[in-house]
Amino acid sequence: MDKEKKPRDKSVVREYFELITETAVFVFFVMTFVVQAFQIPTGSMEPTLLVGDFLLVNKLAYTRPVLPLEDTILPRRPIERGQIVVFKWPKDLTKDFVKRVIALEGETVEIKDKQVLINDQPIEEVYKVHNDSQVFAKADFYHYDDVIRDNYGPVTVPPGHCFVMGDNRDNSADSRYWGFLPTDDVKGKPWVIYFSYQAERDAWQKTGFQDRMKKIVSFLPKARWGRILRIID
Repeated sequence: MDKEKKPRDKSVVREYFELITETAVFVFFVMTFVVQAFQIPTGSMEPTLLVGDFLLVNKLAYTRPVLPLEDTILPRRPIERGQIVVFKWPKDLTKDFVKRVIALEGETVEIKDKQVLINDQPIEEVYKVHNDSQVFAKADFYHYDDVIRDNYGPVTVPPGHCFVMGDNRDNSADSRYWGFLPTDDVKGKPWVIYFSYQAERDAWQKTGFQDRMKKIVSFLPKARWGRILRIID
């Protein structure tokens, strides 16, 4: 009578291979559908977000449900005024921007001497800063960009759009200059700062992910430890 053959144990190499493969698939799924890594290259959102901040973006925050019961398992919330969003820039959909939502569809937005009004009512913005005390009047035709910066509208936000601005109000290229943001182009909500260091402005815009990771190691002495793992409101 033949003895029963024992199943061969998996080799250590195969076990490691399967573990690495499963981990890679999981990471690919998460980075494709759940979160996105994003770095702040300019100072348009200062002081809330600084040049050299590295963020994880929640990509499920505003996306429409695709699978049955998906909205029950992973509830979405509507885009609201005051929220920070990462989106595809309408002028070049290959570029991602980050700004704050100021006005929603159907609302009338106007800026008078740097003060934002929604439906003719001034709103309080504790997050914004103004680094330029000069206010350009609408009659100053020789400084058109500065006039738009300080005095804009009134305009009504069309359906399916919102109006976004940077917190660094005097140094932000936002809806004042390139128009309304389609809500379908919103990719997600910044969630947490996973790394931050004292960086030069625009220094990382043309570098790849691996180069950025190498620079993170090299710039550890410049790390802003107090900002790491900070949740973004």
